[in-house]
Amino acid sequence: MFVLIVALMSFSLIGIVTVQVYWISNAVETKKKQFINDVKISLTSVSEEVAQKEYAEFQRKIKPLLDKPQKANSNELRNFFLQQIDTTGKQITAYSLTVLEQNIKIPADFLENDSLVVKRITGREDIFNANKFSPNSDFSKNNTSKIFTSIKRYPEYEETFIKDAFNVYKSSFPIHQRISNRELNATLKNEFTKRGITINFKYGVYSSDGYLTNLKSGYYTINKSNSIGSPLFVDDSGKSNFKLYVTFPDQQEHILADISSILLLSVFFIFIIIVAFSSSLYQIIKQKKISEIKSDFINNMTHEFKTPIATINLALDAIKNPKIINDNEKVNRYVTMIREENKRMHAQVENVLRISKLEKNQIDINKSAIDMHDIIEDAISHVRLLLNDKSGNINTNLHALQSEVLGNDLHLTNVVVNMLENALKYSNEEPNIEVFTESTSKFFMLKIKDDGIGMSKNAQKYVFDKFYREHKGNIHNVKGHGLGLAYVKEIVENHQGTVFVDSEKGKGSTFTVKLPLI
Repeated sequence: MFVLIVALMSFSLIGIVTVQVYWISNAVETKKKQFINDVKISLTSVSEEVAQKEYAEFQRKIKPLLDKPQKANSNELRNFFLQQIDTTGKQITAYSLTVLEQNIKIPADFLENDSLVVKRITGREDIFNANKFSPNSDFSKNNTSKIFTSIKRYPEYEETFIKDAFNVYKSSFPIHQRISNRELNATLKNEFTKRGITINFKYGVYSSDGYLTNLKSGYYTINKSNSIGSPLFVDDSGKSNFKLYVTFPDQQEHILADISSILLLSVFFIFIIIVAFSSSLYQIIKQKKISEIKSDFINNMTHEFKTPIATINLALDAIKNPKIINDNEKVNRYVTMIREENKRMHAQVENVLRISKLEKNQIDINKSAIDMHDIIEDAISHVRLLLNDKSGNINTNLHALQSEVLGNDLHLTNVVVNMLENALKYSNEEPNIEVFTESTSKFFMLKIKDDGIGMSKNAQKYVFDKFYREHKGNIHNVKGHGLGLAYVKEIVENHQGTVFVDSEKGKGSTFTVKLPLI
């Protein structure tokens, strides 16, 4: 079930991250397409605006010449005649239109390089009205007629001729004479700004044969993979001899900036999901380890309670024996055994309760100025019997110049006792323990070194955790519940100190306690 849960959580996390990455990449691609589309629209507008400005300037120059009366060769293009007679025959209406084409030559000095002939289209309109009052009357006396004549220009026709002439005329000019770099750059910038594109750009105009013209920004070189192009000065047939290319060096940053807020939120939530998943997985594994450690603790505790309980039962059965009950010496010996085993069980229960109270901050630790050297000597006296029982030895090297700290003598004594008992338990036969003290300007240092079995690097990470023992399972070659060093850590940290271990498998361990001096 544990593996299944981890697999499902991993699959879900990978799926969520994959979807988010796909969405982000899709959003970036969409923004990129929108950016390219906006640029293409801007370039089309630039092409139209440049052409319109050039033609408008040309019109501005020749308009005075077209409006000015002058001699010109005329050709009659069209003649229209309409006549209407009413049914009574009393009225005749006639309409006549004559369209004339006049060739006007634009002088060479006016156009700088060449002369040009343009067409001016004019027309004459005649409207004729005649009335007859009586068919028998004298026509010359009774007939009345009116003729209305008007002459006017036809600019819409002129426009066609002028535009054709203009396109042919300007197509022979080099493009840098038709528009300047400054004007093209300003027009590009204006059109891009209209569509929210305010980043730097580079441009270049290429001829139809692939040569770069003088219209360019800096050392521009075309790179079709990241350039966007549009024809410039397109004729009526849709053809052009020039193409304008634009490149944006900061295009990617601009695209990402548009979706940066959503992108950051997405990345943030992906990070939250990964952290939540990792934390959940870590907690599951941690709880699994704690469950295993607690199972080991219960097995060890049961085993250690089982032995004294069995001893007490045997002692009580022996006392009840009629042959022994009257033997005061044996009764006292059995009573002593019962008392010692009871103390042993009581001490084990006290260790468990003490750690529980420390974690819940239910123990008040009153502190006063104490000498750590006195504490160490007192602790050594507490373990003297255990030391003698294993034929061991404790060497003291109390070299600290300052040894006075602010602490609780009872709890600090228990700290040193637990560390010494730990050194005795995990040492070989005839243990040899070294106790060192030294001081710095701010701290008192206590080191307890043994020549025991040592511990692995992994065990050193968890040695101060509650219930932790390096021997897994129900192994009882070394008695204990994994509470002594956890108690040491709680008390030392309560005194604003630190405790750590340095050990190597098979070469012993060195425990160091660091406490602030008064």
